[in-house]
Amino acid sequence: MTGHKKNDAGPKLLSGGNPQIPKGEGNVPVAAYITAMPEWKRDIGERLDALVVDVVPDVHKAVKWNQPFYGFEEDGWFLSFRCYTKYVQVQFFRGTSLDPVPPKASKHDEVRYLDIHEDEELDEDRLRSWIEQASRLPGENM
Repeated sequence: MTGHKKNDAGPKLLSGGNPQIPKGEGNVPVAAYITAMPEWKRDIGERLDALVVDVVPDVHKAVKWNQPFYGFEEDGWFLSFRCYTKYVQVQFFRGTSLDPVPPKASKHDEVRYLDIHEDEELDEDRLRSWIEQASRLPGENM
């Protein structure tokens, strides 16, 4: 028989180190997700979140399916990200409409990904441009 102990280690990390955070709207669950990101991935999460807020100050945030989502309440989501074992993956829901198109294709026609690996130089100018472009496109309702 297993006992029930309080988990002081924080949120459970799922496959690839992706934090398991309860679904929720607003900055609090997104901040909890970022805080729970393991090791170097936390810095990437903080930088991504800060970039989105800087480019789109009125952005709406939520955690769904154990990943942060960014968008507008009335217009849907334009971006999300999540942890994998060796990278953080940024998902642009209308990625095929961005210029240049983010590098990684998806099984979903319009979705494109950017995988950010440890010790990789983050091209913040390109990310700012993609975030700005993505925020002007119709959002994805989920």
